[in-house]
Amino acid sequence: MLVPLALSLLLSATATSAATTCNGFSSLCSKSYGNMSFVGAHDSYAVGNPASNLAVNQDYDVTQQLTDGVRLLQMQAHNNSGTIQLCHTSCLLFNGGTLESYLTKVKSWMDSNPNDVVTLLIVVRVKYTSDIRVPHTVQNIDDLPASDYGTVFSAAGVDKLSYAPPTSPLTITQWPTLGQMIDNGTRLVSFLDNGADLTSVPYLLDEFTQNWETAYDLTSPSLFDCNVNRSKGDTTTSMFLINHFLDEVVLGEPAPDYTVANVTNGVSGTGSLGAQVDTCVGQYGRAPNFLLVDFYEYGGGSVFQVAASINGVTYSPTTPIATPVSASATSSSTGSTGGARSLTPFMTKSQALSSLLVVAGVLFGASSI
Repeated sequence: MLVPLALSLLLSATATSAATTCNGFSSLCSKSYGNMSFVGAHDSYAVGNPASNLAVNQDYDVTQQLTDGVRLLQMQAHNNSGTIQLCHTSCLLFNGGTLESYLTKVKSWMDSNPNDVVTLLIVVRVKYTSDIRVPHTVQNIDDLPASDYGTVFSAAGVDKLSYAPPTSPLTITQWPTLGQMIDNGTRLVSFLDNGADLTSVPYLLDEFTQNWETAYDLTSPSLFDCNVNRSKGDTTTSMFLINHFLDEVVLGEPAPDYTVANVTNGVSGTGSLGAQVDTCVGQYGRAPNFLLVDFYEYGGGSVFQVAASINGVTYSPTTPIATPVSASATSSSTGSTGGARSLTPFMTKSQALSSLLVVAGVLFGASSI
């Protein structure tokens, strides 16, 4: 068994790709997925006006995110009366619509862009059983098996695009190239942070045996380090994700700080994305695979410039990316929540957070990113 597997992995790593353009560049076709860096949208479904709604992390919807260059889509899943919804802590606070509707949009974009590899990271709503946010102290309080997610993937048609590895977990060097994934039509990589079951759904991969993460919910630029915060695998051979989004403390709780997003998403400077990447390279001799950010378009494409530099290409979009939505607007004109609803559309941050804390505390006593 080991010899055929080793041979398969060797052939996977050395085979020539028929694809000529991969994620926008011909030179990326020969790069291993495990040796790539991708810009990710934190809570990609949570779209709205950050000045009036604390539960939003992006200005533009998933279609625009993908069009502009985001290739990792992170989301938080909840069991809402038997339907998997994308919500913040509670669907009463922010309902980003169903996972199926979201994945249908992803499928539509991927059908129109057949030379791109996309990654999904699904964060399952969990309850922390201690104050230390590490995997062994969490409980999946929605209790949804991986097969339920598989049913939704099939309904949206993205199961046919999904990559299922020959073994798991894969080390950095065992991943196929982007060209091979595109050639094989398996160019969607999906991670579950909790509850993966490869025997049931072989393409829904366990995040923390395949990746490790840095700390999140940081409120000072000086805290952006590259230390391992969460992992269940070998951190020396697995991919890793940096949580590079800055929060501000409002009434004792973290909330996305869009007012400094231009700096946070920057190529260089204190607290910038580029600076945290440099820290990681200095510490481990390699760059992060995933750069998770809020309000990705702040900085005028700087987050994509950072990723392009890591990948050895030049960021030069054929069309300008979206511009930040005015903080005074009541909603995003280009991006929308697609029917999403919030209890806090016109509240001040203090009012909104007060409501959020009361409802979340009463309903769950739970938290997750």
